[in-house]
Amino acid sequence: STTGPQYQRILRQSKFRHVFAQAWKAEHCIDDVRVSRVTWDSPLCAVNPKFLAVIIEAGGGGAFLVVPLSKSGRIDQSCPTVCGHAAPVLDIQWCPHDDNIIASASEDCTVKVWQIPDGGLTSPMTEAIATLEGHSKRVGILAWHPTAFNILLTAGCDNVICVWNVGTGELVYQLSDAHPDLIYSVSWNKDGSIVCSVCKDKALRIIDPRRGAVLKVREKVHDGTRPMRAVFLSDGKILTTGFSRMSERQLALWDTKDLSEPMAVQEMDTSNGVLLPFYDPDTNMVYLCGKGDCTIRYFEVTDESPYVHFLSLYSSKEPQRGAGFLSKRGVDVNKCEIARFYKLHERKVEPISMTVPRKSDLFQGDLYPDTAGLEPALLADEWIAGQDAPPLLVSLSGGYTAPPSKHRDTLRTKPRLVSQDSGTVAAPPSPSSLIFHCFFSPLFLQDDLLNELLAEMKALRAVVLAQSQRIELLERQLARIEDGDV
Repeated sequence: STTGPQYQRILRQSKFRHVFAQAWKAEHCIDDVRVSRVTWDSPLCAVNPKFLAVIIEAGGGGAFLVVPLSKSGRIDQSCPTVCGHAAPVLDIQWCPHDDNIIASASEDCTVKVWQIPDGGLTSPMTEAIATLEGHSKRVGILAWHPTAFNILLTAGCDNVICVWNVGTGELVYQLSDAHPDLIYSVSWNKDGSIVCSVCKDKALRIIDPRRGAVLKVREKVHDGTRPMRAVFLSDGKILTTGFSRMSERQLALWDTKDLSEPMAVQEMDTSNGVLLPFYDPDTNMVYLCGKGDCTIRYFEVTDESPYVHFLSLYSSKEPQRGAGFLSKRGVDVNKCEIARFYKLHERKVEPISMTVPRKSDLFQGDLYPDTAGLEPALLADEWIAGQDAPPLLVSLSGGYTAPPSKHRDTLRTKPRLVSQDSGTVAAPPSPSSLIFHCFFSPLFLQDDLLNELLAEMKALRAVVLAQSQRIELLERQLARIEDGDV
């Protein structure tokens, strides 16, 4: 028949239908990595354009390995690790606005934030730059805010969601009664105004963390009892993975305007590994890595029915313990690489590239729309005050080059200056961004930063006093106008 869904899929035009997955050669892998055996369904790995981090086995506490992305070959047993937790590490996440900052969540009920030096560790790191204490049970979920600097969401086995200002170490929001049971996953939407979560009670919730309000609930997203995952897509839809009543693994797409029925459901197989979804907002592709699977499936989400289109799968002989997904800033645009995974084996980390075959050597602009850059769109207290903003985008033409860290630090300490031609006035600096630098800077810089913080606060106070005097003057003028004196 020429009208069936398979034939329609063949006819459907997509530049991603020939995406080709290939593992890197053995000499480019990282060997002798003792990947953690912790019984927690996290990816156990986090990667950015500078570093690869892997949660590893550690006696008497929790540790994770951090190595430069260029590293390959055998990892020596004496290789320094980040080892400041008192119990196993369950999740690690790189900050989207600073490639040297990583957060870790642990069974010791704390979240720690670490600053990794350029070039990697030269000695074991035990002192975090911030320790966040607010959970009463182990913490298993981390999610940095996509556009606001220093905002970090955490979720623990106490069924509580916490939102922190990392720069001040302050717990700014706590949602303790939104979930009646264990939280499986939490995902921010594109501008970080709301989050979605899935829980052991099988419900999908859409939550406004600043108001502490559950906006929408959909019961029984998947009928099965095994863990689920949910991820916000860039158009506001939500993709979930879970299990059917017959223990078949499922993928479902939901329209947040109407959660009564899923837009699409696809059933895959009866494997019992939890499907971890990795979403690429630039290509609108979703990659599903099952824990214990030997495959990575990938799909494209579109506006046309059936909405979720299976593209292909990468298959290998060895199962994956976890996987890290490289941000788009790190891929090789000269080879038409649109995604890269770091697959965790028992004792090895293997990079896998997803490429779109093209004959031309020129930059393929259609494969690489502008992507989220390092620069945050908002400061922490701007988001806390109620502002929202989409990610600030950068071009990948010619490959991505991070701005020098010294320049980035200047931008954080002082407002982003707009060119005088534009006539835009720069916003006053945020005290919390300066406090962040007192935390995040070497000791010999802290006196200077403290002096700068005090000077900025005095300047800010002077601005506030001047503005209040101006407001009083304008109010008096307005009263005179209303009384007919003018």
